[in-house]
Amino acid sequence: MLIEKERHDGIRRGAITVLFRRWRQRQATAGNVYRTALGQVAVDAVDVVTPEQITDADAAAAGYPSAAAVVGDLRGRPGDPVYRLRIRFVDEPDPRDELAASGELTAADLEDVEARLARLDRASKTGPWTAATLEIISRRPAVRAGDLAEELGRDAAQFKLDVRKLKNLGLTVSLGTGYRISPRGAAYLADRRR
Repeated sequence: MLIEKERHDGIRRGAITVLFRRWRQRQATAGNVYRTALGQVAVDAVDVVTPEQITDADAAAAGYPSAAAVVGDLRGRPGDPVYRLRIRFVDEPDPRDELAASGELTAADLEDVEARLARLDRASKTGPWTAATLEIISRRPAVRAGDLAEELGRDAAQFKLDVRKLKNLGLTVSLGTGYRISPRGAAYLADRRR
């Protein structure tokens, strides 16, 4: 879920507890926790509202001075539904970070990683990609995703989505620019290279 940077501090402090989004179709579900640039955010409720139903109280909870300011800031097509999300910051470590930090893998862990990577390769419409992606990130940390994708002859947007799948397995870490292999990923690659 994308959240504007100017809202990050307010969400962390608990001053912002509502977001408004104009989406063609719902992109958040009540009860889920989403990873965002500011950290984990829980969505406690999702309602469809009309712009006229947005109150000044909701606007204040969203960090706006008025309902009119919320409506004026809505992106998307005017005919698309407007969603009101009741949110809260989850001040807990991202489970992916904890997973990525574990540099010791048991035989069972290695088998599990291998099986998951094989599934990702099989599901790909363009063929196996996991090994080449891990290797290039290992060899070229902190290099722009577009440059890595170009070297592999891949579409940059799809490359970024694929790296996110590796991050979900705890094998890579996102940096300000590019990526690096996590301790878990380094342990996997060291075993693979043996």
